[in-house]
Amino acid sequence: MSESNVLEDARRSASPARGEERRAFIKSFGCQMNVYDAERMADIAAKEGYREAQRAEDADLVVLNTCHIRERASEKIFSELGKLRSLKMERARQGRETTLVVAGCVAQAEGEEIRRRQPAVDFVVGPQNYHRLPQLLRDRPRGAKAIETEFPVEDKFDYLPPSPAKAIRARGATAFVTVQEGCDKFCAFCVVPYTRGGEVSRPVERILDEIARLTAAGVGEITLIGQNVNAYAGRDAKGVATDLARLLAAAAEVPGLLRLRYATSHPNDMSDDLIAAHRDNPKLAPYLHLPIQAGSDRILAAMNRKHNVRDYMAIVEKARRARPDIALSGDFIVGFPGETDAEFRETLAIVREVGYASAYAFKYSPRPGTPAAELDGQVDEAVKVERLAELLAAIEAERIAFGRALLGRRLEVLFDKPARREGQIIGRSPYMQSVHADGDVSRIGAMASVEIVGVGANSLAGRIVAPASRGASLIA
Repeated sequence: MSESNVLEDARRSASPARGEERRAFIKSFGCQMNVYDAERMADIAAKEGYREAQRAEDADLVVLNTCHIRERASEKIFSELGKLRSLKMERARQGRETTLVVAGCVAQAEGEEIRRRQPAVDFVVGPQNYHRLPQLLRDRPRGAKAIETEFPVEDKFDYLPPSPAKAIRARGATAFVTVQEGCDKFCAFCVVPYTRGGEVSRPVERILDEIARLTAAGVGEITLIGQNVNAYAGRDAKGVATDLARLLAAAAEVPGLLRLRYATSHPNDMSDDLIAAHRDNPKLAPYLHLPIQAGSDRILAAMNRKHNVRDYMAIVEKARRARPDIALSGDFIVGFPGETDAEFRETLAIVREVGYASAYAFKYSPRPGTPAAELDGQVDEAVKVERLAELLAAIEAERIAFGRALLGRRLEVLFDKPARREGQIIGRSPYMQSVHADGDVSRIGAMASVEIVGVGANSLAGRIVAPASRGASLIA
């Protein structure tokens, strides 16, 4: 029997036995936006009667939520789909139907190619269309295929169900809330404007309602996220345009909220009011993720970043004047077309001058359809590998130095899970570091003042000095 006949027979005959529950497995790749989207897709699946599966083998609905930023992202997805095709065939032989969905930015960019190369995929939905999954699952003719990658007129957030309190508690003491999507910057290396669309901001009241639901269920720390989150320009209940600084001030008033963060920022949208928020908003963490991408003005211009090194360093200086204990993190790309060794050295100099608490670095890899993919002067792969290794070493040295400087200091740590070692719990410092300390699990979901007594390779050791505050309990 052919593959198509096996799958068709499974579609005709497969239905959950009486009392048997359908299950969904969602695997997410890439950025914080995808983490948020995957959680919302899980909420959609739950509303449609699917329970969470821990493995694809146990799932009637399998969703790959994809990211197009990383190198060879598409090929990784096609490799994953090959395994899922075999799984789908095996389940079909057992009379069990599997619906296979590819979502996210690879879906948006390569929907037709996904369907051509892997016919086992049932649906392809872009990041602005996953709210349509219930209709696709319920209303499609049996065996029909669908590609949903057009940018819709409606706002997907109008159609997403609220996260159930039980699901929120299971996800822990921290959560992401999308406040802005898309990008108008058109950096030469980036696919986001093509896969997520232009910059769009959610209304203030809907964001505050979502934060209130999260904190009521025990979330203590909220990170407001967007492709360019500091370009936020949503409207309040009176229709007045609101920037990110004012949104953060409103969010800080939500009962139960202990700490706020935001990511990812673009230097061009870093206003004086937002910098002042780090001084004036007591719930805003002293931490700023501000990508520069390169230390050479010529390379920044070729990247179409629309800022230069002087602009960037002026923001760093302002932020540190406003909040002397603020920590910086950043993003870097090495081997952009035409980058010389001297220009790479300028990037290394920026890392050492800023003294990042942490940073991410990647080799440049061409993305089809982006301007940089067509540029002359593509850097040899071996050179990119060498430069990346040197840059990562410099970043690591600054990270270690930052951690060691915290010895003896008291930090407010939000505890979010038990440690592997009995009698210990793990939390997160204001600077995003993992901190472990002796303590009872009843402290999970609470924030406490912790003295840093040790610095490890990947975490800090602390001693709880005094409780600070807590939100709603995460302990059942």
